Amino acid sequence: MKLQPTPLPDFMLIETMPVQDERGRFLRLFCETELASIRPALHFPQINLSTTFQRGSVRGMHFQRPPVAEAKLIRCIHGRVFDVAVDLRLGSPTFLQWHGVELTEDNQLQAFIPEGFAHGFQAMSDNAQLLYMHTESWNRSHEGGLRPDDPRLAISWPLPIAQISERDRSAPLLDNSFTGIQL
Repeated sequence: MKLQPTPLPDFMLIETMPVQDERGRFLRLFCETELASIRPALHFPQINLSTTFQRGSVRGMHFQRPPVAEAKLIRCIHGRVFDVAVDLRLGSPTFLQWHGVELTEDNQLQAFIPEGFAHGFQAMSDNAQLLYMHTESWNRSHEGGLRPDDPRLAISWPLPIAQISERDRSAPLLDNSFTGIQL
């Protein structure tokens, strides 16, 4: 595994290194020892699989507040997505900045999204599938969301938004009262 920093501190890309021969391919998706430099004792009590049927659909921008703020390790296992993280950490020099990266079933990249970040993605292909590994279990009373089309974030989605859930569409727009998440 090779760690690649992004412009947002602590949001990392992890390049996996497949081993291939005539029998097929072997790929390590997670290694606590190799990822200890970004998070010692990294554990995932919840693993989810999402399938987004229609190209152009957007999911997000989701996060959880403390005391159950969560980090996520995300990999595209089918198709292509434009994956986005937004820094929501109180006092961060990159507060409310976003960074996007294309994850595909073939490019060997995973995104590590730390606590205090919102996450979302746009399907760049039909039937895009993401494997999510979470450091905390989902908690309705601590979940939060931002509108993917919030003008204050100004996320440049690569495609016109084809579909979005009512929950994501009705998330509040950011105003000056939002000062960030205290971790």
